[in-house]
Amino acid sequence: MYRLDNSFASHRFTIIVVGCGGTGGFAAEGLCRLLPRQADLLLVDHDRVEEANLGRQNFAREELGRLKSESLARRLASRFGRPVGYSIFPIAMAEVSPPGLVIGCVDNGPARREIAEQVGRPRYVGLWWVDAGNGDNYGQVLVGNRHAGALRGSFDSEMGTCFALPLPSLQRPEILAQRAPQRDCAEATAVGEQGPVINQTMAALVLEVTRRLIEGTCPWMQLYLDLEAGTLSPVLATPESVTKITGIKERLLTRGGEHERGYQGGHRRQGR
Repeated sequence: MYRLDNSFASHRFTIIVVGCGGTGGFAAEGLCRLLPRQADLLLVDHDRVEEANLGRQNFAREELGRLKSESLARRLASRFGRPVGYSIFPIAMAEVSPPGLVIGCVDNGPARREIAEQVGRPRYVGLWWVDAGNGDNYGQVLVGNRHAGALRGSFDSEMGTCFALPLPSLQRPEILAQRAPQRDCAEATAVGEQGPVINQTMAALVLEVTRRLIEGTCPWMQLYLDLEAGTLSPVLATPESVTKITGIKERLLTRGGEHERGYQGGHRRQGR
């Protein structure tokens, strides 16, 4: 079984949470409990706290009218005694400094496109994108970091390590076409369009993926949650899984695969 590369955690690294509403707000609080001291935490959101947010998101009445990222960052920094940065600008305008993770908790295609453009830059080595999305009582977490053209040699079979996976926007291209909801997610809960605990559950999955990424024990490329059926279905990070998505041959995804797994005239080719 392959584990996702965690070399980013060997030194100081940054976790950026994009979207501080339903899932992001609970994930941010959990990260303050989870992250080691050498991890910097930055919250990105330009929305303000509204009345409809109070029943479902991680905000209190005294925070009404405040910017979500700023209010949450100040409260968590005071409560947990650690610095928490914030940005009131879109992720496209935020300073992303790898290594680390970008955790996307947004609900629309344009915001995800901005994340994809940031994470997919060639110079951003050691930066993973963890994307969380959900419907009424279901959701998914996708993990990736590279465009299709930068995936060759992503898997080291001797080490059992996966160094690169397709960006979440390549794994599920439809998330880039998702329109922003007509009503706030909290309002959707009030009229029965979303379950009351789906975001807390999604936040817990995000935290588990993050914990395992930091520890070097994460084997997943995708996780699918269905609260109606009571199921959690994983897709493991393997050359086979990446081939199904990208069409890139498995031997090209494995380091040294052209020599170690290739055959000519019925005899195995000799490695260098």
